[in-house]
Amino acid sequence: MDAVQQEEAIDSLASLELRVARAVELLSSLRSENESLRQQLTAVQAEREQAITRSSTLRDELAAAQMEIKRHDQELDDLRSERKQVKSRIEKLLGQMDLLSNA
Repeated sequence: MDAVQQEEAIDSLASLELRVARAVELLSSLRSENESLRQQLTAVQAEREQAITRSSTLRDELAAAQMEIKRHDQELDDLRSERKQVKSRIEKLLGQMDLLSNA
């Protein structure tokens, strides 16, 4: 082999070594980035699950509060009805007392 061919072979080998080294660096970088993205995904999934749990809890609390409001509304209606009956009975008694005092 002459000197030119030998030099070309060395340059070709050096170029190949350089490309392999770059490929190894790129692969290493991509693996590191992939691991980082997996960790981020895991964190986001955990946050999502917590948000779903909080949402479910809030829905349950809202439903309980709505039931409480209905119960209070019913109690208020019952008290108003009772008040109306008491007022009617008192007016009736006062009317009877007026009749007795006029007699």
